Amino acid sequence: MAAIIFDFDGTLADTQRGILATSREVLRRMGRGDSIDEAALVATIGLPLRENFTKGAGMSDEEADQAIVIYRQIFDEVAIPVINLFPGVEETLATLAGRNIPMAVASSRGQRSLETLMDHTGLSRYIPLSLVFGVETAARPKPAPDLIYIILGHLGTKPEETLVVGDTIYDIEMGRAAGCYTCAVSYGNQSADQLAAAAPNYLLDDLRKLL
Repeated sequence: MAAIIFDFDGTLADTQRGILATSREVLRRMGRGDSIDEAALVATIGLPLRENFTKGAGMSDEEADQAIVIYRQIFDEVAIPVINLFPGVEETLATLAGRNIPMAVASSRGQRSLETLMDHTGLSRYIPLSLVFGVETAARPKPAPDLIYIILGHLGTKPEETLVVGDTIYDIEMGRAAGCYTCAVSYGNQSADQLAAAAPNYLLDDLRKLL
């Protein structure tokens, strides 16, 4: 592969605990703390934040607008202290950087938050922030291939020589729709069985196996 494009949440960083803690606090502040379905919230990780509240918490669009404002206000304080890298992630990215393999990030997370977390986790040492792309970058979010097309333009690589790595079917569907090779990781937010149904080219239980 001439280049690798990574998802962030659930692929490079273990953000589930932070996302759930922030979502719970949002729902509590909105008087909906008794109706939290954590499984439904987890199922929306990897999609744009709005769907965390419309699909995961059954909110109307208007309620979701309010929830998003609160979520963004409190995320850094509530979530960042409990966000860490998965085992082997830094080792893997350091090795790939040492091999001069270009890398980028394609995320459904907002750009500001994504850049903050890249710095917080130290991953901006291996992937420059100029190659880190949040949900605002493309007109259509995952699983549409729009974000990958934009990143390929920045990387200067062809789809058939680029690998997309992610922990959800949305990542795999996005990469496949763009004509890239795909690699699913089963330690994130979806199980190996769920990911296998999306027919990735590769399925790993440890990112170090990517090497």
